[in-house]
Amino acid sequence: MYGPTAPARDAAGDALRRDAQDAPLLAVTDLVAGYGRRPVLQGLTFCLRAGECAALLGPNGSGKTTLLRALSGVLAPWSGEVRLADRPLASLRPRERARRVAVVPQRGPCPEDLTAREMVLLGRYAHLSPWGWYGPGDHRAADCALAATDTTGLAHRRLHELSGGELQRVLLARALAQESPLLLLDELAAGLDLARMTGLFDLLERRRAAGACVLMAVHDCNLAALYATRLLGLREGRLAFDGPVRQVFTEENLSALYQTPVTVLPHPLWGLPQALSARARGPWAAPHAAAPAAAASVDTAPAGSAADASALRSHRPGPGGGRDPHATNVPGNNTRFAKN
Repeated sequence: MYGPTAPARDAAGDALRRDAQDAPLLAVTDLVAGYGRRPVLQGLTFCLRAGECAALLGPNGSGKTTLLRALSGVLAPWSGEVRLADRPLASLRPRERARRVAVVPQRGPCPEDLTAREMVLLGRYAHLSPWGWYGPGDHRAADCALAATDTTGLAHRRLHELSGGELQRVLLARALAQESPLLLLDELAAGLDLARMTGLFDLLERRRAAGACVLMAVHDCNLAALYATRLLGLREGRLAFDGPVRQVFTEENLSALYQTPVTVLPHPLWGLPQALSARARGPWAAPHAAAPAAAASVDTAPAGSAADASALRSHRPGPGGGRDPHATNVPGNNTRFAKN
């Protein structure tokens, strides 16, 4: 007699689970914050979900670091609300907050006498036993984070012995050891050489693909366009634009954001949009005659077609040809991206 009702209960449970998965990990509503009497953030509203990698773009002093400080609980907002996994940030105790969000600051106090491994173990604070001891799981998490950031060889070196780039990788390892679903990164690429930078952003892409949510403040808009799935432009504490990379990475948006003329061209390998300054930098910087022809070139393979997928596998690195976070309309090699 109870048979007919069982599928309805299962369907309701599935719907609740889907709603939970679709619920934002981070929700910001009318956020206003600043220092002293000077407002920096002025009414920001946006949300991020699992599997998103959003890049914060903007000129110096636009409020990127202030926003990350407000989202991590370091800076109390003047008004508005920040919610982490549907819980008000202000209501969370420090350990509860640490289970939900991990932060890699641009700069901050570091106990110089700690070793790199000890610093990474601090990321396990939220998971410590009631007695405050590190267990086998904590040590495994720290070792995995060191390996993922290629800092195992630095494990026993003191923090004051590390270069700026090495310290940045150790701080990322600490955030990874924290195992929080939301990562806030402030200028992660600062001080990193090209190989290290690419390796760490590949690592972040794998974390995103596994379901993590990443919000990173980035000065290099071209790096952001290659790795982010979404861009938020911040100017004078307000959102100038917010959307998928292919829709908002435009000459109009970037020129207004940075208050300088910008030309957008396709990346020669991946076809993703890249920005160049349109201002001459010296007597050698004459306009290139072939630029209009290059800009006019488009990929004729429809998005998602076999030819489009084949071109993507042929030219992107990584296992199986790699994965483009901009999942639609990806052109092949030496072609201009097709705007959505």
